Amino acid sequence: MEQLFRYVLTALISTVAACQFIQVITRYVFETPIMGLEEAALIPTIWLYILGSVNASREDTQIRANVLEIFLKTPKAKLILHTLSEAISIVISIWLTWWAWKYFSYALRVWKESPTLYIPTFVYESALFIGLLLMTLFTLWHLYRHLQYLFGFKAIPEDLFGDPEIASTPELDEMQLLADRNKGQAS
Repeated sequence: MEQLFRYVLTALISTVAACQFIQVITRYVFETPIMGLEEAALIPTIWLYILGSVNASREDTQIRANVLEIFLKTPKAKLILHTLSEAISIVISIWLTWWAWKYFSYALRVWKESPTLYIPTFVYESALFIGLLLMTLFTLWHLYRHLQYLFGFKAIPEDLFGDPEIASTPELDEMQLLADRNKGQAS
């Protein structure tokens, strides 16, 4: 799943960057903007934002204000806080997903098209519903995992919450591995 998100998000950001590059060159160098390019670039841009949010939800790396976690000393107390946070997130997520579904069903019923290229707008209007649905499912998965730890079905891993001073991501781990390898070769 990580590879899929990595490739899809890379393709989307490359597409958005290429569209912007082409538009700048044609508009300011050749003084002939390409009609409809901004309209077409809207699709990968919206999907990039939404799938980026889904990826953050999948990795459980959303920005959080963990002020209460500073005062909690035991992993069990932190786990209770995270479980409560996930439960509240589920309620809000379901509510937002319901509204996104209502909007998406409206978009399908009305069947609007973009003004220049006549692209059906549901192509990018569906991103919000699909993204929120996936975020809700990933949040449910994290809640399920936390409940398993909380009720003792699984042992609480030592690094479940990590060191709050040092954030760890796959990219940082990869960079650390490369730095260690380079340090070993230099010695």
